[in-house]
Amino acid sequence: MTTVIIAVVLGAITGVVTTYVLLQFSEPTNNQLMKDFYDTENAVHVSPHSLRKAIQANELSVILVDVRSQQEYEHEHITGAINIPAYRDPDHPAYYDVERIVGAFAALPKDKDIVVYCYSIPCMTGRKIGKMLAEKDIYVKHLGIGWNEWRYFWKTWNHEHEWNSTRVEDYVTKGSVPGMFTAQG
Repeated sequence: MTTVIIAVVLGAITGVVTTYVLLQFSEPTNNQLMKDFYDTENAVHVSPHSLRKAIQANELSVILVDVRSQQEYEHEHITGAINIPAYRDPDHPAYYDVERIVGAFAALPKDKDIVVYCYSIPCMTGRKIGKMLAEKDIYVKHLGIGWNEWRYFWKTWNHEHEWNSTRVEDYVTKGSVPGMFTAQG
């Protein structure tokens, strides 16, 4: 009887270990890869269209952070955005200033998601800052477009029926304050 019990226990342990090893080293299926991709996309990216509608309704439920230089932010930025610059000036990144950047993000209220944006869709600044922050257990989302698309390619991401009823100028603020939506009509 003892031999049977030992055999059953060893069999169970071997089964658990084998299953664990197989799961750790098995190739994910294409369906699993696609599921993981969409899970990540939905966890990280924020729709600019949804953001614009929230700004319009004065119901911005996220903290929007422009990571471009202070000079660029003050020239123009998305209405409602604050500035935590990852650039000292338009030509020189400040990625080395980890303590300042992380400290500024850490000081933001914890009751809202943080959404970052930078220059354009292919710009890596928001992604680099996101990685820097994640390494410090601070997690941010990423606006699906950058400043250039917001300001200069308004029709590419807004719905066609809204082209005549919305004006980019109403969603852009100049100066050092975040600003609030006020339709100029």
